[in-house]
Amino acid sequence: MQKDRTDGYLREVSDIAEKLDRKAIDAAINILYSAWKSENQVFAIGNGGSASTSTHFACDLNKWVSDNAEKKFRAFALVDNVPLVSALTNDNGWGDVYSEQLRNFFRKGDVLVAISVHGGSGSDKAGPWSQNLLKAVKYAKDNGGKVVGLAGFDGGVLRTAADACVVVPAESTPHVEGMHLVLTHLMCEQLKEMISSEDTKKY
Repeated sequence: MQKDRTDGYLREVSDIAEKLDRKAIDAAINILYSAWKSENQVFAIGNGGSASTSTHFACDLNKWVSDNAEKKFRAFALVDNVPLVSALTNDNGWGDVYSEQLRNFFRKGDVLVAISVHGGSGSDKAGPWSQNLLKAVKYAKDNGGKVVGLAGFDGGVLRTAADACVVVPAESTPHVEGMHLVLTHLMCEQLKEMISSEDTKKY
């Protein structure tokens, strides 16, 4: 019985991976690659499990992808400064916690990576989900930036609001969050190869 459940779960993961939009993945990678080439910053945001994915992604861009590269990524997760996040939440409310940070740090040409299971659709006890992400997306686009989205379910608002959005076609939060990690690792792997190839051309 336990083996059947394990096999079933892994089959679902495989089916989801097969259905991912390859063109959307390539578009997201190209936006991040352009940011690296132009020395623009990358900011990652998310709530709940997606917050940890944003931190993990920023870490990988700065360390794994940038290892041995002549030019490094400059990536930041806006969930990481806990005193700042709590001060903004206390004073301004959770809805502005990311857009207010972007007012400090964001510059024209920078990239915002917004990670959300539902893409800003749906609601719970606190009201509509991920409105702080959508405010940050609007701020980035209004100020000359690009937006990469990672979503799930039907993609929500993020599907059309982002310049490139990879939607995990699953109606399961664990599957969506797990696949988001797979996608960030996939993107990092390809970016590392692209940067290595770029550095090799110089010699």
